[in-house]
Amino acid sequence: MSASLADSPARAARQGIDLAPYLAGAGIGVLSWIVFVVVATPIGITTSLSAVAGGATALFTGPELVAQNSYWARHPLRLDYGTLFLVGTFLGALASALLSRRFRFEAVPRVWAERFGPSPARRFVSAFLGGVLTMYGARLANGCTSGNGISQGLQLALVGWVFLAVMFVSGVITAWLIFGGRRA
Repeated sequence: MSASLADSPARAARQGIDLAPYLAGAGIGVLSWIVFVVVATPIGITTSLSAVAGGATALFTGPELVAQNSYWARHPLRLDYGTLFLVGTFLGALASALLSRRFRFEAVPRVWAERFGPSPARRFVSAFLGGVLTMYGARLANGCTSGNGISQGLQLALVGWVFLAVMFVSGVITAWLIFGGRRA
């Protein structure tokens, strides 16, 4: 960004530069510093999400069966920083969508419908399977985008930088496979 654009966020917005991604990135960086100082742990969300899944499973199968699972035995459901971060992420996203007036329920997004058809069932099954694969991959990698990518990257850990590189390359390949060279 040139010096003249850096002088005023309003001027930058008028000239077509969306500062929101930069502000979000700076916010995540500051949040990471605060979390390291206050709770002495990196930001991350999938461990807590897995613990919540274990807690929900216990409601249907009983806590004894969940305790037999080696992963859930190491990561039981508890109210801690990670759980609060998970809830805060949801509430923050909801608040952002409401404040920007972009909140809406959308069974089949336009981009999905153009590529895969208007079937809500197909969309829901694909979203569910994508979520399962994403969560499995995050647990296999011992962290998600925030844990491995952001937190480990901020610590200049090799695993964080490798994770980010693989994530971006995978995203580009996936977008190319889904959309073929056309723009969404």
